[in-house]
Amino acid sequence: MTTIELALRVFIVDDETPARNRLRELLDDCNEQLPLVVVGEAANGQEALDKLAETPADVVLLDIRMPQMDGIELARHLCKLLRPPVFIFTTAYDAYAIKAFELHAIDYLLKPIRLGRLFDALSRARNAVPVQTEVLRELLPEARKHLSIHERGKIHLIPIEAVLFMRAELKYITVRTAEREYLIEESLTALEKEFATRFVRIHRNCLVAKDAIVGFERGGEEGESGWQVRLKGLDERMAISRRQQYIVKEFS
Repeated sequence: MTTIELALRVFIVDDETPARNRLRELLDDCNEQLPLVVVGEAANGQEALDKLAETPADVVLLDIRMPQMDGIELARHLCKLLRPPVFIFTTAYDAYAIKAFELHAIDYLLKPIRLGRLFDALSRARNAVPVQTEVLRELLPEARKHLSIHERGKIHLIPIEAVLFMRAELKYITVRTAEREYLIEESLTALEKEFATRFVRIHRNCLVAKDAIVGFERGGEEGESGWQVRLKGLDERMAISRRQQYIVKEFS
């Protein structure tokens, strides 16, 4: 193999231009002893998803604190790539994050980043195993702002605020927005826990967005005594199980 073929492919994600420039300078210095190539950079999560779908990377240097989507949530979405990269998180001092990273043996760089520390992290990255989604879930105390699917070679984001309902069907979850349906592979129970402030369970297999509820009607699979919920922007009526019928009073 040539040196270029052996080079570590590195991608930078940081919302601050000076921080990205600083990392490029440090990577140039690392390149004297460790073959690497910077394959791209991004200033936000959506840009990173689009570019990394087209340009694979071995390592992503990923800032944690970014607007719209933080680095840990972005990493969860990037795990859906066919060949997920290894993540090295960059952060200003954050006691919670550092303790969590050390607990799970995930590499991080404390800002301001030092050349020697970056070199050591990159040296380990070549033999590192991509972090698992379950571990990233534990690192993120807040609910995600997006769900994501891998479709036609790209990762597509679904803003959680646009989701009207999530329904378990076989091993998939149908996620419904006003525009269309998506299929994701997640646990409905885990989704209910993560988004408890935004969604309510109306049936053992269905969560609906509280803000999307516009009314209730009699009828449905529970018979004349049963109830259905009407959701904003949908003609479909969602059946409420007998166990969950307390929400009719709660939201009326």
